[in-house]
Parts: sequence; C-alpha cells; structure tokens
Amino acid sequence: MTNQTQTRWVVMGVSGCGKSSVGLQLAGALDVPFLEGDTYHSYANVAKMTAGVPLTDSDRADWLQALHQQIRDARLKNSGLVLSCSSLKRRYRDLLRSADPELRFAHLAGPRELIASRMAARKDHYMPATLLDSQLAALEPLQDDEAGLVLDIGKAPAELVQQILQT
Repeated sequence: MTNQTQTRWVVMGVSGCGKSSVGLQLAGALDVPFLEGDTYHSYANVAKMTAGVPLTDSDRADWLQALHQQIRDARLKNSGLVLSCSSLKRRYRDLLRSADPELRFAHLAGPRELIASRMAARKDHYMPATLLDSQLAALEPLQDDEAGLVLDIGKAPAELVQQILQT
C-alpha cells in the first residue's frame, strides 16, 4: 500500500461544502501540497460564475486538463497532493483519475439547506448561491468502483480529516 504522504486526494463536492477547509487541513495532516482548484479557472469561467451563469462541460475542459496535469506531475514525482475540485460528474473524475489510477476522492456531502447557508455566509467569493441548484443537479455521486469515501459535512472539518486518514 502507498504511504499516505504519497497519496493523491481530490476533495470534491458542490460549492460551499467545505472543500477548501477540509483540503487544507488534510494537506497539513499529510504534510503534502494543497492546490485550490478554483485558482485554475480561466477569467472567462470566473466571470460566468460571478454573473450567475453555470459552467458547461466545454467551459470546464481546459480547467480539468490543468488539474489533470497537476495530478500527473505529482504522481510522476511520487509525491502526495490534496486538490480541491468539485468533480461533479463521473467523466470529470475519470479524466482526473487518468492522470493517476491511484487517485482517491473524498466527497463532502450534506443537505442543500446547510450548504446554502454556508454559501450565504461567505464573503468575497465569486460563486453565488444561485448556482447551488445547478451544481446539485449536475452532481453524480461517487460510484462503488471509484476509490474514495463520502463524508457528512455536518461534522467538523477536523473530524472529516480524521475519517479520511483512517481509510
């Protein structure tokens, strides 16, 4: 089995579920780099989301390819990595996994009401709460044949990190 400090994780889920918070803590616990997937979006994508327009698969293609490259680079260096990325659809996860067959996913899931309240409380984030329903509609949960786990966002981030570390 791979050393946990060499494992590459994607912390996934809809906007507002806590990907960045959990991802940062997980990366700290593993002492590996953390990549905020949102920083890889093009200016055009950010502008669309800021305007309340959901991204299409075509909009996401270059973004996902950039994340694929980061995962591939980490695998080739045999180094660990934690990446926050919505990974809403199976085909997105398949693309990311093609960079590293050992890639694992931590899907942060919870009730719409909790996520909406978290989004409403955020300041200075380009993703408006009005896009939550489109993200939930696009979300394809992890399948049994995908390496990873589903976590309840009602729990504290530190507890979720401990659950990930125990897998």
